[in-house]
Amino acid sequence: MTLGERRKRLGYSQEALAADLDVDRRTVGRWECGKALPQPCQRPRLAKLLQVELHELDVLIAETRTGAAQEPVTVTQGSVFSAGVSDDMIRREFLRLVAVTSALSAMSDDATADGSETTDAHAGTFAAMNNHLWQVFQMARTKAAVHPLVHDQTTALADCLADGKTRHHHTLVAAAADLFQLAGELAFDQNRYTDAAVAYSLATSAAKDSKAYDLWACGLTRLAYVDLYENRYTQAVSTLSAAERIARRGDPQLSTRHWVASVQAEAHAGLGDLASCERALDVAQEVTAGSVSGNGGWLRFDGSRLAEERGARYVRLERLDLAERALQDALRLDGLAPGLSLRRRAAVLTDLAAIGAKRRDVEQLTSYADQALKICHESSSGYVARRLGDLRTACTALSGDRRVAELDARIRVLTV
Repeated sequence: MTLGERRKRLGYSQEALAADLDVDRRTVGRWECGKALPQPCQRPRLAKLLQVELHELDVLIAETRTGAAQEPVTVTQGSVFSAGVSDDMIRREFLRLVAVTSALSAMSDDATADGSETTDAHAGTFAAMNNHLWQVFQMARTKAAVHPLVHDQTTALADCLADGKTRHHHTLVAAAADLFQLAGELAFDQNRYTDAAVAYSLATSAAKDSKAYDLWACGLTRLAYVDLYENRYTQAVSTLSAAERIARRGDPQLSTRHWVASVQAEAHAGLGDLASCERALDVAQEVTAGSVSGNGGWLRFDGSRLAEERGARYVRLERLDLAERALQDALRLDGLAPGLSLRRRAAVLTDLAAIGAKRRDVEQLTSYADQALKICHESSSGYVARRLGDLRTACTALSGDRRVAELDARIRVLTV
């Protein structure tokens, strides 16, 4: 649902909503066509009027952006998101902002002139907002729509760090490490792996400075994903080995070490090492054995993805019967129901299509790939497009079939 659809459902006109918010009707119109974003100070009142929670409001904003023309939005006067600024300039400016925030985080132990420091409550506000942004990211169909919100949060964090009142404030530095991982996720979803690697590397540095071991290990694990998706499995194994050691020093009630093991299984599968892959999956499976607490978003591994992840590893290892059983089990889980977790569902469908290609089963290949293509168009996810692009290689031996040729053409359009 978009902002405009929600307003109409509640019986509001643009004029009435604008009057209650003390803004011009044209401002509401710009929000609803995705050309501007509500200011942070306006969002609590807007959420109340639309009868939604704040994180739900940001999902409405993200959905509005999804349906709008893909042009830079205006956040504030002089913002990097002003109309006419290219996507490449936005990316460079955002990376610059992340780098500056990282540098300020590293200096946060320096004493201030008056000995003052940011309060725990202030830092806690940043942590809570980060948690909120992770929720929005998870719920948004188009992940790129969350980018302006993360940019705003990074700007606010940089301003707080720059005011010189951050002495011995590890909580604020940890908030930076958390936010940088989300910035990396946004880049990764658009297949901008170099940008993602920069953000993840800065996240690990900030987490190290704040001695946040679980955040540190998660940053390294996400960094390993960049190698995995570029088929550099040996490098990924090395990075994950470091993440495993760091995770041992983290909170035993968190699932960090289990997530690291799950990703290690993927790296071992890429190397064709079935025995090591199975051992890592067994460690990951232990997450379901006890009560494991979660967090605001940077660590979401709870065992619910194990079926799809096990299936993907078996596809890589050419154990097709084992893979298909695991993937079909995954599709029956509530978390992968149609309309939910679009990227995850598309990944499972693509793996099932790949099994069809390996078996030379054109019906299975085209049926599952068609479903994944529909999700790709719905979500505008670069990650899903990349997965489908990889499927083209598996289809080569069947290229003489008309249906496969048509499928290849449809996927090629996504990856040009």
